[in-house]
Formats: sequence, C-alpha cells, structure tokens
Amino acid sequence: MDYTTPIEAALKVKRSPKDTIAAGRRHTVGLKLDGTVTAAGDNKFVQCDVSCWSDIVAVAAGNVHMATNTGNAHTIGLASDGTVVAVGWNKHDQCDVNDWRDMVAVAAGWRRTVGLKSDGTVVAVGRNSEGECNVGSWLGMVAVAAGDWHTVGLKSDGTVTIVGNNRYGQCNVNGWRGIVAVAAGYLHTVGLKKDGTVSAVGSNKHDQCDVGGWRGIVAIAAGSNHTIGLKSDGTVIAVGSNKHDQCNVSGWRDIVAVAAGCAHTIGLKSDGTVVAVGDNEFGQCDVSGWHGIQLPGN
Repeated sequence: MDYTTPIEAALKVKRSPKDTIAAGRRHTVGLKLDGTVTAAGDNKFVQCDVSCWSDIVAVAAGNVHMATNTGNAHTIGLASDGTVVAVGWNKHDQCDVNDWRDMVAVAAGWRRTVGLKSDGTVVAVGRNSEGECNVGSWLGMVAVAAGDWHTVGLKSDGTVTIVGNNRYGQCNVNGWRGIVAVAAGYLHTVGLKKDGTVSAVGSNKHDQCDVGGWRGIVAIAAGSNHTIGLKSDGTVIAVGSNKHDQCNVSGWRDIVAVAAGCAHTIGLKSDGTVVAVGDNEFGQCDVSGWHGIQLPGN
C-alpha cells in the first residue's frame, strides 16, 4: 500500500499521526483534504455543526457508553496553527478549549477533552470525578487517548501511563513496552506494539481484549465493547460485542485508517472514501457519499 503506516509515522516523527476520522456515540466525523470537516448522525447537541470549520488537521469525537444512552456528545477539531475548536454538549466544560495553544493532537472521551502539546505535556478539561483529567504532571508524551473514565498517555520511550477509573484493571499497563499507539474504550485499554502485535487490559466481558493472536497490525481503535485492528494488507479484524454488527468488517479491503464509536465502526479507504458498519439509529453510518477524506500521515 502506497502510504505511510501509523507505525512507520510514529517511529519516524516520534508522534502518532493525526486522526482524520472519528466516531462518537451517535455521530461520525471526517476531515477533508481541504481542511474542512463533515459529520453525520445525531445533532441534538449541535455536535455535527462543523461546516464552518477550516484549516483543520485532526478531529476527535466524544463518546458515551451505550447503556447511558443520553446522547450527549461533542466534536473537537485541531487547527494547523495549534489552536482547538469544539462544538456539542458542554455541561462539564469539555468544549472550553478556545484558549488552548501549541497543540499537536486531541482526544475526546466521555464528558472531557484531552490535548497534547508540542512539548510533550498534556492538558484536559471536563468531567474529573474519577481523576481522568489529572494529567498536569505528564511529560514526554507523543499520543493520548480518552476512554469513558480513564485517560491514556503514550510516552516517547514506548511506555504508557494512565489516570482515572481502574475498576476493571484498564489502567494496569506498567509492564507495557514498545508501544507505538494507544486506544481506550469504555472499560478497556489497547496498545499497539512496534512489532505489529497488540496488548489489551480491562473488562473482557465481550471478549474485547482477546487480541493476543493478532499479527501485522498497523492501527487500532476501541469502541465501548469492541476492538478494531487494521492490518498491513489493508484488511481489518475485530473482536468484542457484535450486537449491532459493529465487528462485521471481514470483507473490508484497502483500508488505511479505522475509528470506533460506541457501537459502530468506521474505515477510511485509500481513495478517500469511507465505509461503516454497526448501529445506525441516528444515521451515524451514512457515510457512503463521503469523498476526499484526508489519509493518515498526509
């Protein structure tokens, strides 16, 4: 495949490539080649009102576990100048990012937003009942991920640090080494190693942590109760809950990036089109008409 894989990009620049597709509980977001953003799905909290955005280089979508079912969500955009924009539900000030500067990556969890700065430090706003925003002391980070109640940071040395709820062991990553990408779901954490294998900790009620046999993986994504792996040949593998067919990705080909919402899965193809499976109650999988979505590493 004629593109730089997430592993290659991470090793080359010491920082994970920016996300150009994102999936929330009830909506999906895509970054276009011209720096504008498109979105599909529920817009009750104006989380899809991104048509006025421009010069964006990365996107993130806030999630909420299916059982909560309140529909609250927000969308984050990282601009090329290092500033951040946000729309959507803001009860916990998770959209109060207007004063952020010098950002190189963003992540959106349940009721909070996380930002990675160019100096390797991290900031967070929003709900902090579980200590999930206590990232002020973090240094040397190259990537961040946000689950429902925990926040994950990947360090430049390939180790991982986590704050927040650890009821199901989703923060037990002290032994992880050689990690090049991280993802966080409702109650589980996933790490991609530079050798293409994957580790996972946390709740395994739906087998979402059964990734020990995966090989040749170049990117990962985590939904509420499912885990997605993109293989080097452009195919996709999935484990976990399949109640809404969110794991029915075995027929996908020529995929270059993946994203996982609460109960749906998004795949970006090398031609800039997008495929989706899973829960489509609010039209969050209605992306078949999308074209010109930016590829990772571009």
